[in-house]
Amino acid sequence: VQMVESGGGSVQAGGSLRLSCVASGYTYITNCMGWFRQAPGKEREGVVIMGSDGTLIDFTKGRFTISKDNTKVTLYLQMNNLEPDDSAMYYCAAVSRWWNAGDCPRRDDAYAFWGQGTLVTVSP
Repeated sequence: VQMVESGGGSVQAGGSLRLSCVASGYTYITNCMGWFRQAPGKEREGVVIMGSDGTLIDFTKGRFTISKDNTKVTLYLQMNNLEPDDSAMYYCAAVSRWWNAGDCPRRDDAYAFWGQGTLVTVSP
């Protein structure tokens, strides 16, 4: 399984970015996939996770929007109204086994497949 993120960059506060993650060789595209991020000196944290039934675990409280194109095996993250505290390396991740709808794990250590990350920098 290979996961490749893209779409990161540098924006000013209030700007928007759309991240993409293409998953190759992944058979559970409809199962738990999500976005995590890690800022320098901080632990990796969840951003948004989507389950097979569309159930979301949203750590951003609605600020960011996750979507998935099953035919393209691609996961997206739309980030609007970005703030400097959103600056981080953003990673997409996927599970290695089937999870029942609504039961996606919240912890990053439950996700087996990871991309290399895409850097988001938000300036004041």
